[in-house]
Formats: sequence, C-alpha cells, structure tokens
Amino acid sequence: MISTWRKRRAGRRAAKEQQRGENGDMELITIPNHFRCPISLDFMKDPVTLSTGITYDRDSIEKWIEAGNHTCPVTNQVFRSLEPIPNHTIRKMIQDWCVENQSYGIERIPTPRIPVSSIEVSEILSKITMANQALVKESERDKRCIVSSKAGSVISAAFETFSIAPSFDKNVAVLEEILSALTLLSPIDEEAKCYLGSAASLHCMVWFLKGGDLSARRSAALALNEAVSSNERVRDALAEIEGALEALVKLLKSPFALLPQKLH
Repeated sequence: MISTWRKRRAGRRAAKEQQRGENGDMELITIPNHFRCPISLDFMKDPVTLSTGITYDRDSIEKWIEAGNHTCPVTNQVFRSLEPIPNHTIRKMIQDWCVENQSYGIERIPTPRIPVSSIEVSEILSKITMANQALVKESERDKRCIVSSKAGSVISAAFETFSIAPSFDKNVAVLEEILSALTLLSPIDEEAKCYLGSAASLHCMVWFLKGGDLSARRSAALALNEAVSSNERVRDALAEIEGALEALVKLLKSPFALLPQKLH
C-alpha cells in the first residue's frame, strides 16, 4: 500500500516539475522539499504537524483524515491524536523564502488564521455549562430567560455539527460538554429538537448510551427524550439504530438512573 502511494506521489511530482519548467522564471527556482506537503507535493500554505512528527499542509491532511484514514500516509503509523499542531517554524521559513525570491514572482504566503481546536471548544462549553448551572440554581426566572434566548437551539446545532462523521471520534469531549449543557435547558424548543433528531445526532447519542460513563449516558438519554418527544418520525428512526433500545433498557435498570417518565 505504501509503495503504491509513493509511486503515485512520484508521478505527481514529475508532472509538477514538468509544468513548472514551462512557467518561465519558475524553472530557475528549486523549492526546498521540506516546504512541500508530502500528500499534495504543493507548497505548504498552512503547515501542521501530527503525532507522528510529519508536517503536512493543513488542508491536505484534514482531507486525508476526513476520508477515514487514521494512519500517517508517510510512516503508516497510527495517529495517537488527530489534532493538528501548527508548525510555526516551517511556516516562518516558508514566508522568509518567499520574500527572498520575490524577484521570481513568488508571493509571500500570508499567516493563516488558526482554526479553533476541539480542546478550546470544550473549554468554552465547560464555562457555559458552569454558568448555566449557577443561573439555573439561582431562580426559575433565570432559567426561563436562558431558554427563551434560543440557547438550546444554538447548542443543539453545535451538537449535530460535531456529531457528523468522520470528525466524531475526535470530538468526544466536546460532545460530552454539550450534552451536559443541554440537560440544564429542558424543555428545549422545536428548532433544537430538530437538530437533536437528525441522523447524526441520534447515532451519536446512542453511541454515548452504549459506551459512555454513567453521567454521559444519562445526559444522552435526557437529550434523546427531548428529541423524541411528540415526534413519531424521530422515535422510529431511533428504534432502527442498532443497540439503541437495549442501551436504554440497560440504563433504566441502573439504580442511579434518574430519567424522565417518557423514557420509561
């Protein structure tokens, strides 16, 4: 598999070199190999490093991972983490090289905006959850104010987004925080229920029911209760997910499960 990938890479490299030779002054420039992405062989605009120590262009490696690959395309090692880390050293070297070669028509690559990480999102949601807990405990009036502000819809939409495969497995901590926050916002509005009733959201909540700790399973069950309430279509969709009903029954039998009556 690796040898085949390397042959394809060599073929792409040869084609790119031929094209570069037809572009005037570009044929006089040798782009350092460590400035090229090992996947696309193109100049890296946003170099990032993963757990195997190899640096890629962010767009290329994210597409590789989103295609369901969890191994390094260069070393074939399994990624210990799918969180890309910006390689500021390589990026600065590339920018300096671009400036040095401006006379050849090379434009300086702008400094990319670093996207929010799942850890940062988790920290934000954790703060939201703590704030919600404080306000809800303060008074029912505060809770009604939070619910009426469409907070449930916003958080439910975020849950659906982070539930969509193939990014689900690297967003578990974020999804747990969202479920925890949702338990404080019941009852949620119809728009929020639509987000929770999507196929991606339902499969994600069932996943937590089947394999999460007791707190995560209870939060997932409470969110499912909101999603299925007064919606026969969502109830049917939930029943068709393998292991969903068994997981609910197992949770209901737990002596620590305090769940709403509709799920009993």
